[in-house]
Amino acid sequence: MGKKILVVNGSPRKNGNTARMVKAFAEASEAKGNTVVEFNAALSNIGGCHACETCYKSGKPCTYDDDFNTVAPDFLEAGAIVFAAPTYWYSFPGQIKNAIDKCYSFAIGQKPIGGKDVALIACCEEKDPAVMDGLSLPFDRIAALLKWNIVGKVLVPGVLHEGDVDKTDGCSQAAALAEKF
Repeated sequence: MGKKILVVNGSPRKNGNTARMVKAFAEASEAKGNTVVEFNAALSNIGGCHACETCYKSGKPCTYDDDFNTVAPDFLEAGAIVFAAPTYWYSFPGQIKNAIDKCYSFAIGQKPIGGKDVALIACCEEKDPAVMDGLSLPFDRIAALLKWNIVGKVLVPGVLHEGDVDKTDGCSQAAALAEKF
């Protein structure tokens, strides 16, 4: 029996470069017997963290009710989590950043979330892969705090327009990432 893998997608483009890599990853993962659940944070209503530290005290992951509360059970149930996002202004897009910030609820809400395998799929317009350091370094720190095991990263530079990733090995890298779960 395979793992349940939660993919948190931070791209608003339904057929953009990030979505194409997610699709390649999901297809390869499902072919290995895993179940992939995709949550598109960019198309969801997730407000920012209010730092109220009342996580789970109201019976919900976040006291402020939004779409994070609908995906939080998937975070807890999944054996693996993949964050996927384009790079916006040298960091995570705001749409996925709010979901990432609300993972704080797992750190203080007494919900066991450690031991999960995690990965990052990201792309950027510029040709220098260091542009994605603003995603990669925070991802590393989040994984360390939540005691997650980083199994891989797919970082694809030089893609801007929808379909540019098809001119790279980004989708094949994303598919190969499935082997690590």
